[in-house]
Amino acid sequence: MEALIRDMWGDPRNEFRRPLYIFFYLLSLPYGAAVRARNRLFDLGALPQRDVGCPVVSVGNLTAGGTGKTPMAIRTAGMLRDRGMRPAVLSRGYGGRSTAPVLVVSDGRQLLAGPDEAGDEPVLIARRLPGVPVLAGPKRAVTGRYAREHLGADVLVLDDGFQHRWIRRDLDIVLLDSRRPLGNGHLLPRGPLREPPASLERAGVVVLTRSGERGDAPGGALAGLLAGRPVLRARIRPTKLVAADGTEMPLPHLAGRRVFAFAGIARPESFRRTLEGLGACLAGFRALPDHHRYTAEDVRQIGRALVESGAEILVTTEKDGVKLSGLAAFPRPLFCLAIETEILEGADALETAFRVCLGAR
Repeated sequence: MEALIRDMWGDPRNEFRRPLYIFFYLLSLPYGAAVRARNRLFDLGALPQRDVGCPVVSVGNLTAGGTGKTPMAIRTAGMLRDRGMRPAVLSRGYGGRSTAPVLVVSDGRQLLAGPDEAGDEPVLIARRLPGVPVLAGPKRAVTGRYAREHLGADVLVLDDGFQHRWIRRDLDIVLLDSRRPLGNGHLLPRGPLREPPASLERAGVVVLTRSGERGDAPGGALAGLLAGRPVLRARIRPTKLVAADGTEMPLPHLAGRRVFAFAGIARPESFRRTLEGLGACLAGFRALPDHHRYTAEDVRQIGRALVESGAEILVTTEKDGVKLSGLAAFPRPLFCLAIETEILEGADALETAFRVCLGAR
């Protein structure tokens, strides 16, 4: 079903699926009406936004999955930490089994919860941000107050927070895929839009991700929606390979070598293209659902496919890697491809936005 929906979001010209597309379009109508009504109630103050007593920076997107929210949240929290502040990152904890209102994934000194309990993304964020507390829970106002009162946070970063309007924020950073900023233009489930494009009016900063070295300015209706706000260009950049024991290898280690790769992320094909761009010779590739929860059977199946392919190296994403600890070892060394957000254009505008929103408190 997930593959069918993503194929539909690509808007292929498939006449045989037209009735199905019409069905999903009809489903998107009540969804869109509900989203617009909810946003209107927040705009009017009928639905309250909680103030947690310190600045809040949200990193989110307009479409479902795959724009690089988590790497940007890591970059944002790191920038705030480097300014001498004490940020904490708040995540919903998608995919985790915890039902606690507040789950401290990391107190800034040590990891306190694993991916089964907290979900993969909070654990990844905690590993990448030493010294920064990371919390998970369904209500960010609750986890935010806890971070401020018990962990000494003086600024909060919301990972995937654009639609979570229950907490008052000082800056909304919204990510759009530069290749298809508004997807196919349809709301869920007919398209990937979580909100109507007009919701971009709430954005303080817009980041066009997956940008090239030189990019054209947004055109058409999107240009009007982005008028008057900073627009940054960024890309996801691979940095190194990290083994399960922490051993690091430079990226040229992949060049010309037979690699078997697997990924359970929103856009596994982008991971595949990245490896090919690094010179890896892909002997096999396995795509799994986003936030896939790995089992011992998964490890056995991937291990068999790895041996049959004759690959020398096994590679996955950092996000997948955090969920594999504690499972049986693979028959070849496993490396995770570390990535980071690289801002190609507009970093000064982001710093200015931080200065303005933090200074307003």
